[in-house]
Amino acid sequence: MTGTNQPSARAVLVTGAARGLARGIVADLAGAGYRVAFTFKPGGTPPDETLAAVGRRGVEAFAIACDHSLEGEMTSAVRAVESGFGGIDILVHAVGPMLIRRFERSTLDDYRAMLDANFRSAVEAAFAVLPSMRERRFGRLVFFGMNGSHDTLPARGLSLYAAAKAAVVSFARTLALEEAKYGITVNAIEPGDIRDKEIDRAAAREVAAKNPTGHAGSWEDVARAVRFLISDEAGFINGVVIPVSGGLREAHE
Repeated sequence: MTGTNQPSARAVLVTGAARGLARGIVADLAGAGYRVAFTFKPGGTPPDETLAAVGRRGVEAFAIACDHSLEGEMTSAVRAVESGFGGIDILVHAVGPMLIRRFERSTLDDYRAMLDANFRSAVEAAFAVLPSMRERRFGRLVFFGMNGSHDTLPARGLSLYAAAKAAVVSFARTLALEEAKYGITVNAIEPGDIRDKEIDRAAAREVAAKNPTGHAGSWEDVARAVRFLISDEAGFINGVVIPVSGGLREAHE
């Protein structure tokens, strides 16, 4: 676990944030004053760029190596953050490797990889963070599906990934019913039509797309949706699924 330290507000754990949308979410939350920790895959993209982005904002950050496909590693990551921050107030479970492959070419190993890293890791994360949230009677959980997960929209080449993400969204919506009495909200985001996960909103507006807005989305659009859902002002918003897709109704363009 590596990082910088400075006192701040609520503690957030974001999974899979060495790159892509989750990196932007970490930077955005750090800029908003949250204490942020994030996981990165050992042997994958290193955490340096995300840590640097957070450090420039002068707030507390931790990077934890975690292979979400392996049982037990998510729990270990949660315990490391709890030790470093004294607790976790918010979980943003953004990790979710995608496999694009027709089912006729897929294997049981592909199935296990999609289910473990997407759905099982979400379940393990919930098991790990919820007990202390219940005790404190406060918590925010945000899970990630794919565009159309809440309607189980089909998409060629995504049979295993789409099924795993639909399971994540169904799980999140059920947790919302069960955990609300403890002051915990559980919501989901479905990103869609985000062509380049590194560019900001202004640059994305220049990228043409066939969703109703006519342009692509960005990490910034997703990060602002996350920031809203975890805010105190959104405490009565629970069990919702927010598509951040420019109004795109299909699983993809």
